[in-house]
Amino acid sequence: MGCALLHQLADSVAAFLYDLKRDKQLDRVLLMTFSEFGRTVKENGRRGTDHGAAAPMFLAGGGVKGGLVGPHPSLTDLDKGAPKVHTDFRRIYATALDQWLGFESELVLGGRFEPVDVLNV
Repeated sequence: MGCALLHQLADSVAAFLYDLKRDKQLDRVLLMTFSEFGRTVKENGRRGTDHGAAAPMFLAGGGVKGGLVGPHPSLTDLDKGAPKVHTDFRRIYATALDQWLGFESELVLGGRFEPVDVLNV
């Protein structure tokens, strides 16, 4: 089930980005996806996985630098069976607010968070 949902998300995002590029709007859009929870590595007894702390976040758009932020998640150095958090999601939010939207992120996030080098701005 999870793999099918990820495939559906990938296809949908690819179609959206294709349309933006075709319409010469790709450089105007920053797409962010964020799961509210991560997953454990080991399968549970119900053919799924349990909730974990580190959640995936994907950015897409013409102004996004490609690549992985931070170290590649370890499948052996775990926190309660799940990959460890290495980048506070608020750093990504702050980057989008400050650098992409031109809005003072401290007003939204209630504090200052170091930006992450993910945008070509």
